[in-house]
Amino acid sequence: MKHKFIFIRYTLSWISQQMAIPFWAVGHLHLSLTTNVYNDIHILIASLGMNVLVAIGFLLDYQDYKKAH
Repeated sequence: MKHKFIFIRYTLSWISQQMAIPFWAVGHLHLSLTTNVYNDIHILIASLGMNVLVAIGFLLDYQDYKKAH
């Protein structure tokens, strides 16, 4: 069970590190170019989900950093 937790933690951290910069660049450009985005609930839910994923990965990476230093 401990190995599964470590793997899930590592996966979340890795995904967030890979998604952070492309998500912010593409996401903010997309949101600024479309005027009707607030009517599409699917886009908002996906955006929120990606933000949460990046935030979780950031916190996990920060905890690892604190342990190492």
